[in-house]
Amino acid sequence: MHELSLTGCAPTPLAHYLKALGVLRLLAEQRDATAAACWRSERLVLQTALSRDELIEFFLRDYRPTPISAPWNGGSGFYPKDNKSGFTALWEAKAPRFAPYRAVLRLCGQAVADAGLTESPKEEAKSAFLAKLRALLPDAVLPWLDAAVVLGMEKPGYPPLLGTGGNDGRLDFTNNFMQRLVELFSPETGAPVERAEEWLAGALFGAPIPGLMARAIGQFSPGGAGGPNASAGFGADSQVNPWDFVLMLEGALLFAGAATRRLESSDPAALSYPFTVRTTGSGSGSGSLSDEAKARAEIWVPLWERWSTLDEIRALLAEGRVTFGRRPARDGLDFGRAVAGLGVDRGIGAFQRYGFLMRSGKAYLATPLNRIPVQGRANPHADLITDLDRHGWLDRLRRFGRSDHAPQRIAQLVRRLEDGLFELTQRGDRATIQTLLGLLGDLDRSLGASAKAREAVFPIPWLRHPDWVRNADDASSEFRIAVALAGMTVAGLPMRCHLAPVAPDSLAWAPGSKWAVWGGGDLCANLARVLERRLLEADRLDLSDKPLESPAPFPRADLAAIVDFLAWPPGDGRLARIAQLLGGLACVTPLPEHLPEARNEQAPVPAAFAVLKPLFVSNATVQQTFGLPADRTLPLPQPIVRWLVTGRGDEAVAYAWRRLRIAGIALPKGAAPPRVAGIDGARLLAALMIPLRQGDVRQLGRQLAPRPAEPV
Repeated sequence: MHELSLTGCAPTPLAHYLKALGVLRLLAEQRDATAAACWRSERLVLQTALSRDELIEFFLRDYRPTPISAPWNGGSGFYPKDNKSGFTALWEAKAPRFAPYRAVLRLCGQAVADAGLTESPKEEAKSAFLAKLRALLPDAVLPWLDAAVVLGMEKPGYPPLLGTGGNDGRLDFTNNFMQRLVELFSPETGAPVERAEEWLAGALFGAPIPGLMARAIGQFSPGGAGGPNASAGFGADSQVNPWDFVLMLEGALLFAGAATRRLESSDPAALSYPFTVRTTGSGSGSGSLSDEAKARAEIWVPLWERWSTLDEIRALLAEGRVTFGRRPARDGLDFGRAVAGLGVDRGIGAFQRYGFLMRSGKAYLATPLNRIPVQGRANPHADLITDLDRHGWLDRLRRFGRSDHAPQRIAQLVRRLEDGLFELTQRGDRATIQTLLGLLGDLDRSLGASAKAREAVFPIPWLRHPDWVRNADDASSEFRIAVALAGMTVAGLPMRCHLAPVAPDSLAWAPGSKWAVWGGGDLCANLARVLERRLLEADRLDLSDKPLESPAPFPRADLAAIVDFLAWPPGDGRLARIAQLLGGLACVTPLPEHLPEARNEQAPVPAAFAVLKPLFVSNATVQQTFGLPADRTLPLPQPIVRWLVTGRGDEAVAYAWRRLRIAGIALPKGAAPPRVAGIDGARLLAALMIPLRQGDVRQLGRQLAPRPAEPV
């Protein structure tokens, strides 16, 4: 057996991918039934009994073209105004290799005559003509018909790989296929023309070719389609190797569509085509949401890594109805999620994603979008997306984001969310999950601020998968602080209600909610507003304790993170990062009670923080940790909040010092209250609001009132 590396058969452009399939199909069907192939180093590698020279000789001397034609199309050669150069040559060809082609053309010509057609049929007449052709044509031609047209229950469907039934605008693929054949072979003798071998070496092995032909290739090779800026000058003609076009269409026959009845579809019949879904503008840098309305579809072509025969590839493509969960993949994002859960029992290493996008005027081009690798095992990170599927929330959001009613801000967020979800299906690293959490928080606020959005989309479902936090934890102080703040729930009021106008129990929208106080300011200013709102709510509900800690276990930060928080300079990006993470983490429930230990080292805690903290923890904690008598409470006086917000920190500390003494908490005798020492008051207030681990609170208690040393 020989291994032949076909450098000219690459995964991109689409013309070269289809050419690779054509080579394998023709070789296996017409010469070496044991031939196999795989993708390696960006090229198709053949395993065959033929040597390189024998492979070339096979295509030059023995190859018999598949007799494809499209008499339902204008420009196919069957009608008076059509180009007939290749059509007539094959209609009259005497070479044995063209005998099946000649027979099919005459059979189709008779069908056109019997139908009384003088131009291509339209609407119902076209449907009837296609049905008649399918019953009339020999079995050898049916793969082409099934690849170009899907006969449904109501009207024909046109798989996007072959345009609209075997043509791309005025370019009929079959007519051009016939023209390229007679440019390669003599219709009289079947012998190859003088340059046929030279062109074949270029098509298969990437050998240099002195010159290509100025011929059209349609949507399959954007780089060779010509047009403005296609060369060093102002424009260029389409440049084609005739073998590329011929082998490309031969390979396209392996993609056969089918009209299938889907229980989850309201349509009588739904177009099913191998690895083909609706276009999604996100997930790559080559498309945009604006491309979707004009795009035909997108196709994900498989790249397999182990030796596979033609029958195995046929089976792979025939089963290319990708599903995830219990429903078929409907668009590019669905496909990416399906790939994330796809096993590799068939040896698929990756999918090359193409979008049939409108470019260069109104022409469609098979634009390479991105390469999606298939993991060695199912990607568990993609399971996080199922939280967003609850009650159809993600589908509703994506529909609204593409509607004319969506504000530009929400449309942009939807695009960024889809990009992030694509990324999650592939990698799922901490940075990706954190980015998604930030986007979800932004969406929760933006949707709640738009009346149109609230009508179309309900609030984000609670994110219940533990990996939203566990796999996003980067052991940073800002992440731990964000988690601790996100868990603050008092009197049934979760932190999320302060960030977006949502109801605390039903998660319906609550327009005009007095709890939703988060605005456009920085983190510290927003946390001050949250505290003020909670203090007002505590007075209204006559709560006996401070509204800063949840009665149930919830995550708390450590002193090391607090010290970092207080030390960051003004405008530090980590403050904004906490606010960004907080929005998404507030949608997670339940949050983990504990995160893994991050580190042991810690800078000294500012004394002013230790003095003020007892006023920001529960009475029970003050009694257990700071020695508050059991019959007393330690409320949070409103003046302290006001002084800290306005930058009068020393006054706040002095006042707290007096309140601690009055409450009966032991303080160092003869000591004066500490100074704030350059810490911003608003930052200090925000730090005091962050829930703290019990062990760290006890450490503050020891710092505030050190116990006397025991006698030796």
